[in-house]
Amino acid sequence: MKGSTAVEIADGIEQQIRRGELIQNASLPSVRELAMELNVSPNTVAAAYKALRDSGLIVTDGRRGTRVTGMSAMVEHSFAVPEGLCDLASGNLDGKLLPVPQADWLGRHMSQSGFDQYGNDPQLMDLAARWLQGQRLPSEQVGVYSGALDAIERALRARCRPGTSVLIEDPCWPPLRDLLAGLRLKPIVLQQDYRGAVPPTHAALRGAAAVVLTPRAQNPTGCSFDTARWQQWAAAMQGAPDTLLVIDDHWGPLSDAPVADLHPLPTHWVYVLPTSKFLGPDLRLSIASACPPMHREMQRQQRVGPRWVSLLLQRLAAHLWAGMLAEDGLSKVSQAYRRRRQALIEALARNGIDVDAAGEGLHLWLPVPDETSAVQMLASRGWAVQAGSPFRLASATAIRISVGNLDGDAIARLATDIASALKAPRRSIY
Repeated sequence: MKGSTAVEIADGIEQQIRRGELIQNASLPSVRELAMELNVSPNTVAAAYKALRDSGLIVTDGRRGTRVTGMSAMVEHSFAVPEGLCDLASGNLDGKLLPVPQADWLGRHMSQSGFDQYGNDPQLMDLAARWLQGQRLPSEQVGVYSGALDAIERALRARCRPGTSVLIEDPCWPPLRDLLAGLRLKPIVLQQDYRGAVPPTHAALRGAAAVVLTPRAQNPTGCSFDTARWQQWAAAMQGAPDTLLVIDDHWGPLSDAPVADLHPLPTHWVYVLPTSKFLGPDLRLSIASACPPMHREMQRQQRVGPRWVSLLLQRLAAHLWAGMLAEDGLSKVSQAYRRRRQALIEALARNGIDVDAAGEGLHLWLPVPDETSAVQMLASRGWAVQAGSPFRLASATAIRISVGNLDGDAIARLATDIASALKAPRRSIY
């Protein structure tokens, strides 16, 4: 190790990690030892270690000292649903509720043959503009990206350097946690109540590089903002002019919650509308409206990366979206999921389990004393549900139950089995 300044020392250690000279869990010298070795102040080494900790490259753990965490902090949250169980864990949509293109649509749109066929589809842009105007959001600076995470990643890269803090909901969507880990950003907990994420203190908001909100049908809780909560966030963001606001409105066109009320808009903002929930997950497409500087930077990143999103996908999305609007399909799909979720809430209430009925979307978040026991006991009764641990940062133990493919005839039995699982005594085994 070498260097005479905190930056040089941190850069040197990072390079050793990247080259594989320092592997995961490798021990680093103490601050005092390294200071003596390099003939620098202990404060200089402490500053270097802090920069590396903020970037997620090392961790200091009491008597175990300072260790290398490795170059990848990604966590794999996927799992296979055991055969024979009813899948209430994966969060999948009901395929019967997704729109289907006209039979001859593909044949009419497969004529592309040149690399000059790129850009944004005019019909999709028109539909996006109409949606954004209905949400009281600007529609002049709009881009098309490959899903929600693609747009969110480009926004975070534009405003956040490694080691800075990003406020996220707790519990939250696990891929967002993985994205922050991959970008070496520090997740900071946002508390939630039945109306969604609660604005933090003024100091916490100003101290964060960005905040990511899911204002409707939040995954996993199902919470949605009401008008008062939108206004609270609008006011809070005015006191944090350097903090980027990212809105992931994945349930937007299927939501019954109030429209976005973010006026005045913050200085730096991005609104992302993924199409996965109402048009289909495999389209991998999202619309993003942003403040002009953010839009320009996100577009620049796209141009030096994938360059554009497939026009064929864009035209398919526009075709399906227009069809849903013409047939009032969005309302029908929304009502179908709402009925399933509400029916389960009412069935649980009949079994003595109270769940807040204010939310919407595909999921119920159910507090439990022990996640493993609850998941195992429900599996023994034929139900696969998701343990809450991949979603949680500091919140209490819970399970997530997805209603997307829940058969109405099975709801009463499921509620009874959940009640039995929660009431069953836990036994210690020695």
